[in-house]
Amino acid sequence: MCSVLINAFLSGSPDCDRVFQTLSWPSESWPERERVEALTAFIEGLGPHLADPDSVLFTAATKRRIREQIESVILTQCLPLFSRAPGDTGEGLRCRDSAAVTDAACRLVRVCVPLCDEAVPGRVALSVLPSLGLSDEELPGPRRLSVEVASEVMAAVIPSLSADERLTLTTLSSALSCVKTLPDVLVSKITVRLLSTLLKCCSGARLNNILRLILDDLCGWHSIDCTPVVTERALLCLAALSDHLLKSQSIHSSSSSSSCEPDPRLSVQFWRMVQDGLTHRDAVSRKRALYLLKRCVALSEEEGLDCPCSSGEGETLFKWDPNRSKLIREFWEDYVLVMETLEENQIHVVRPVLNRIGTLIQTTVNDSEGLSGQGLFHPSWLLCVYQRMFHSENKSLMREGVCHLLELQVLQQPVFALAFSQFIVGPFMDVLSETSLFHRSVGQSVGESPELGAKLQVFLATFFSSLPSEHRGSVLLQLIQQLGSKHWCAVPLMFLSQALSKLSPAPLLRSEGLAALREVLRCTMITHQVLLRGAAQCFLLNCALCLTEVNAVTLDDVFSFLMHFRADESLCRGTQIWIQLCSWLSDCEGRFKPKITDGDSTKKETVRSYVHSEIHTYFRVPASTGQTERIPDPREAEKLARAVLLCVDMEKGRPGTEIGDTLASLLSPLLETLGRLSTNIYLPQRKSDKSLQLVLQLFQFGGIISCQRVGQEQGDCVMVAMEKLIFKVVDPIQEFILRRLCGELQELFDVERAELYLSVLKQLVVLYRSAPQYYNKIQQNDFPKLIKHSLKILKEPSKQIPSVANQMARAVAMASLAMVCGLVEEEVIGEGSEMISGIKAVNEYFYSCQSQSSRGNLNIRLLKPQTDSSSDLGEQGRLLQDWGRISANFLRDQWICLSFLIKAVGIAEVSRAPATLKAALSCSVEALALLPSDLVLPVLAFMETALPQVLCDEEPLCVEAVTLSWELVQGLSTNAHDFWLALKGFISVAFHHKLLELSHTQALTLKATLKQIATELMELSQSKSGVLGVLLEHCCQTWLPSEQGGSAQLDNTFCSVFSHVNILAEGCVYGPVFRRDQRLIQDVQTYVEQLGEECAANIVVTSDDRDDQFPRACVLAFLSRLDSNNLQHVRLIEELVMSLLEKDNDISKSKVRYYSNSLQHRVKNRVWQTLLLLLPKLREEFVATLLNHVFEAGFCSNQASVKYLIEWTMILILVHHPQHMDSFWACFNMDHERTKTSICTFLSVLVHFSVIIPNLKNKTAQLRKALDIILQWCFNHNFSVRLYALLALKKVWSLAEVQAEEEPDGLGGLSTVIKACLNQAEAMQSTGNANKNWMRIQEHFFFGDFHPIGDYSVETIFYTFPSLSELADDEWILPWKFEKLWCFSVSPSLPLRNPALHLSQLQPGDWIQQDKGDLDKEERWAEVQKKITPWRLGIRDQEPELQLVPPQRAARVGKLHGALLVVASLIDKPTNLGGLCRTCEIFGASALVLDSLRHISDKHFQSLSVSSELWLPLIEVKPVELTDFLQVKKSEGYCIIGVEQTANSQSLQDYQFPEKTLLLLGNEREGIPANLLQMLDVCVEIPQQGVIRSLNVHVSAALLIWEYTRQHLTSDSADVKSKHS
Repeated sequence: MCSVLINAFLSGSPDCDRVFQTLSWPSESWPERERVEALTAFIEGLGPHLADPDSVLFTAATKRRIREQIESVILTQCLPLFSRAPGDTGEGLRCRDSAAVTDAACRLVRVCVPLCDEAVPGRVALSVLPSLGLSDEELPGPRRLSVEVASEVMAAVIPSLSADERLTLTTLSSALSCVKTLPDVLVSKITVRLLSTLLKCCSGARLNNILRLILDDLCGWHSIDCTPVVTERALLCLAALSDHLLKSQSIHSSSSSSSCEPDPRLSVQFWRMVQDGLTHRDAVSRKRALYLLKRCVALSEEEGLDCPCSSGEGETLFKWDPNRSKLIREFWEDYVLVMETLEENQIHVVRPVLNRIGTLIQTTVNDSEGLSGQGLFHPSWLLCVYQRMFHSENKSLMREGVCHLLELQVLQQPVFALAFSQFIVGPFMDVLSETSLFHRSVGQSVGESPELGAKLQVFLATFFSSLPSEHRGSVLLQLIQQLGSKHWCAVPLMFLSQALSKLSPAPLLRSEGLAALREVLRCTMITHQVLLRGAAQCFLLNCALCLTEVNAVTLDDVFSFLMHFRADESLCRGTQIWIQLCSWLSDCEGRFKPKITDGDSTKKETVRSYVHSEIHTYFRVPASTGQTERIPDPREAEKLARAVLLCVDMEKGRPGTEIGDTLASLLSPLLETLGRLSTNIYLPQRKSDKSLQLVLQLFQFGGIISCQRVGQEQGDCVMVAMEKLIFKVVDPIQEFILRRLCGELQELFDVERAELYLSVLKQLVVLYRSAPQYYNKIQQNDFPKLIKHSLKILKEPSKQIPSVANQMARAVAMASLAMVCGLVEEEVIGEGSEMISGIKAVNEYFYSCQSQSSRGNLNIRLLKPQTDSSSDLGEQGRLLQDWGRISANFLRDQWICLSFLIKAVGIAEVSRAPATLKAALSCSVEALALLPSDLVLPVLAFMETALPQVLCDEEPLCVEAVTLSWELVQGLSTNAHDFWLALKGFISVAFHHKLLELSHTQALTLKATLKQIATELMELSQSKSGVLGVLLEHCCQTWLPSEQGGSAQLDNTFCSVFSHVNILAEGCVYGPVFRRDQRLIQDVQTYVEQLGEECAANIVVTSDDRDDQFPRACVLAFLSRLDSNNLQHVRLIEELVMSLLEKDNDISKSKVRYYSNSLQHRVKNRVWQTLLLLLPKLREEFVATLLNHVFEAGFCSNQASVKYLIEWTMILILVHHPQHMDSFWACFNMDHERTKTSICTFLSVLVHFSVIIPNLKNKTAQLRKALDIILQWCFNHNFSVRLYALLALKKVWSLAEVQAEEEPDGLGGLSTVIKACLNQAEAMQSTGNANKNWMRIQEHFFFGDFHPIGDYSVETIFYTFPSLSELADDEWILPWKFEKLWCFSVSPSLPLRNPALHLSQLQPGDWIQQDKGDLDKEERWAEVQKKITPWRLGIRDQEPELQLVPPQRAARVGKLHGALLVVASLIDKPTNLGGLCRTCEIFGASALVLDSLRHISDKHFQSLSVSSELWLPLIEVKPVELTDFLQVKKSEGYCIIGVEQTANSQSLQDYQFPEKTLLLLGNEREGIPANLLQMLDVCVEIPQQGVIRSLNVHVSAALLIWEYTRQHLTSDSADVKSKHS
């Protein structure tokens, strides 16, 4: 219509100058969009007349003047407009309007350029091109355009630049530069607007040249920098240009011809880009890479020509052989199917196609074998599949990928093993660091190796044995280096280490391999799981012993490597790994790489010669300088001590070896040095320090053997020989240490030296127990002198200005006293008369009151000394900075002494004033705040003794002490190293037996505080396993100690339990449901423990009871020791039973419907297990009150395991208390509508009537009663009830049959009815599922093999029943867990183990009791759907309307169309198209674009469209025509929108739709093709909450169409309101 109006206007010979002047705008103003569009329409109308030389409308001069004005429009109006930001106009235009004006101006330029002189496009291009070079941070300036506008302007002028080759290449270079530097949002616009336009304007050799430049530039960029960003952008460009790059052509082998069309299939780098794209983290990049792959395959099949592609090394990435096209096509079809399916990210969708991976692998193997390794399919394509699975967000899919690779048989072939090697040491190792992969599989028991761990062992062994021998060492080194490159979690590192230890022995690791393993030990062993850390160390050492190339490593390499294995975690003397190491050293003797000395590298080195040489080197120290030096690094002594012990243990097995001589020979330099310690004043201090360090390390490493069971006898002979040698020089050692401690240690460095001296002295005292002469001497003379000297130093008055010497002397004196007190407390040394007087003197020192204060010498602090400016400020200065630690150790040493003294001596002898003890406790509270958390244990030990003594008089102080201690423990909850010791210390203080014994009227505030702390402890135990175990172990031992004392005191202590029944009740039901990661750690630790002595960590690492079953086992053991004849014990049992029943009732009444193995299920199960355990101890009177609770629980809805326990409880009550039988019969008359099938519980009890009836009176009447009741339920409408009733009938009738024969009239003729019922039950064989259920219920363990009396045991209750009733295996408490508890009491009435084995041999049955309430009742619909027919469509005769085209039809009924255009050409399912047509018609879309109009005749289309196609314009656009169609619509001002999840997607709820919107919908399976993605102006994504992450295309389109309609309905309503107002 515009063109008609313009032609009509021009036919009147208008004044064009006047029109230009009218439609133009001042250069400094911002025009309206309508003005720009009008000028565009006017110039577009002039075009045909200016181009027509025969036109009579304009003269030549007029045409020239019009062209000048058009040129002026571009240069003086449009370009200034583009470079001026809309905000600079001051007109306050909205951003949306300014964008519309800019778009209109771009269309104006596009119209003007073809009408201008040939030089104008060049001028425009030269002025615009600099704007394309703007970086992300730069902003457009006065003469610079934004990148978006510059690209649109360049797209308009490019068609006119085709003749200027130089400018064309400049434009190409700028566009490629933009691709590399611009933000992601702009890259697609540059690609589409510039590169695509540029290629469309070229042809022939020039087109080929440009394509080659683009391809070479992108491939070269990727080869230099193959990062994900580069891959993403390169793939975007290649996908956009795929129509030009991948079109049918002849493949030329010669590359010399300049006219040869570029073919990306011939570029190795192109295929590497595609492979990188297939494994890219971005879904759109993966889609583009797959699109390019499919295009290449389709093109190769279409051409039917050979397509070689090889690199310089002869590597083939993609190949096409027309003679094998079917095989190749099927391979790539399967490959694409797998890669597309992996995008679904759901395991149930992916799993069915995993077998296709096997097909791909087999095809690759077969082809590779047939072509001698030069096959059609490169193995790297398979790696892309696995890497895609490894990158999945779904952990199950990731696990499937890992397991599939671990089972890959093809890796047994050397060619494939080598091809996969870099993938194994790279991406595969990365994915193995995911801890969740190592969860137990379904069906695996606790303690079994996870499926992945077992497969990993087999895989690595197969993989390395399949590698070519020359590559094994290098690949193994890379794998170990990968292990050391980052911090690993404990679980994957442990299983990887175990897999490496299982490799076949081979010489693969050289010195760099040991260095890599050392790095793994140094960097990655950072975990709180000490047992797992120790296990990993054991496995890595095994790996080193099996795989080290002995003649390529020196002994120094070996012993330096061994330094990183901790003796308290793995490499402990006497363990299996130690013995294995000794055997390895012995076997490799003389084969190690010689150490080059004096240029001689040919001499063989033995372990003994190495150790001998190292000892001499160790003691070779420079002469003393006269100044105090820092203590030597103790790691040298550790390395040498371990080497000495290994050497001796290695040689002791050889015939004729004398251990004493061997040690004397090796340690002669040490013994010589030790012998001169006290006499040679010129002996260098460094040498004396080293000698003492070595002695200490020898005894520490060698002494650990005393706690082992392995090699005890042989190990002792080494240590005995060692002790004999040390005894020869013990006098000078002791004399030297005591002399140094008594006044010679006065420098800062002497703090560490004093620790060394005291540790050696303590070790000597331990040795003296076997040498009375030395023991008596140090007890009667040396230690009293040391105490006297220390007290003298401490009593000296402090100087005004503290000196280093004075403060160091005080620190050494206090440390010495702490060491002596510690030895006496540990009974290492006895309390002789001199020692007793010395200890009393120490006690007097601390509590002496020389001033008015009663604090005495408590909490004395060291004063930080001042150093001279001339002193050494290097090492000493750094040590002085750590003065806080020195001062803290000084304070800690005081409390070590005080905690010992208050127990050994007490305070009363020093002072009778109560204020002294109060002051001491107050100081202990102060010390808690002063000391670091790892030094507070002595303070807590003091409080444990002191707090009960002052409780009556100083309750507020006691409350403060307990509260502060608890806050300290809570603060350590994340510090595994210090938490457990502090917790045990705190519980000993807060739950001291004297505090527990407080009466109801005593210390009310403290008791309330303790109750609150107990509650918080139980809360903490839910997240930290082991906390409640510490509390319960302490309390149970306190209430009922294993060593019985005076009965009065015991009764008094036991009575305190009644104030803490809640703790016992919590212990009975304790067992948190851990998170999966916590459960995984527990399972793996159990697996390591199952390895036994095979893993040295099980022997070395101290086991602590942090098992989540320990609290229950501890409480149950306590309950087992309660005496039913003790009234206090009976009272506790009854209170506990009622508390547990209350917990059960609370869960039953809650509205939460609990599922199997939920926390509620587990708690109920634990409640009834405990009740079963206590049942034999209950009084008859109490059972009578308990009975109603039990019956009520039977009517509740319970899981199967709970029902069995309740039924068992009922049976035992009726067996032992038959007088309650009438109450049981009454339960069958109760009306429980909500859970009708719960009557099955009571019928199950009757199944075991044979156990109950022997104790009943009037057996015949009871049998008659049972049969009467059962027969009523045999005719119930519910199948489950009938089934239980029939089973009960069968069991009870078997008891009554004998009596029925003897007394035919006794049962009143019931026998006929009963036999008929039973015959009917047995006749169920022909009724399918009914028969199966009848058979299963009879074979079920509870109704078959189980005997309620004979099988009553702890094992049955806590292990057998849970395992047979399908409770999770972490609920099964193994009998040995009770056996290892010292306090568990076994009695005839409560046996630990089941005497018969029949139950333990059963498997869980298929029959599980289930309750169904009224959940299955049918309900009527509350609302009925009603379709409303619009009133405008209520026309009787619609036939004439059908003759009109859709817009006319719609107009006749008053329907209005919007500007939304929906393009569905990519959709191929008629049902989706039919529904989409219906949606578009309802919401007034302007048109629906289809790939073919034949769809509207499809019956599936019509079934969903319901005639909507009659009212909606339909347009046909083939998929191959979409690119041009979208370009046209873009030029018409449409904003092209797609529904895709990309990095730059906008959320649907935030996006504002333009009026002219084109919605492009993707294919149901593949979405929007990669070559169309870059044509989108905006990607919109629908916010999602679910897991599936995918909507049907019709549903997605409907959401966007509605949102568009809603926005524009709202805006239209607002406009109407504003007009009315």
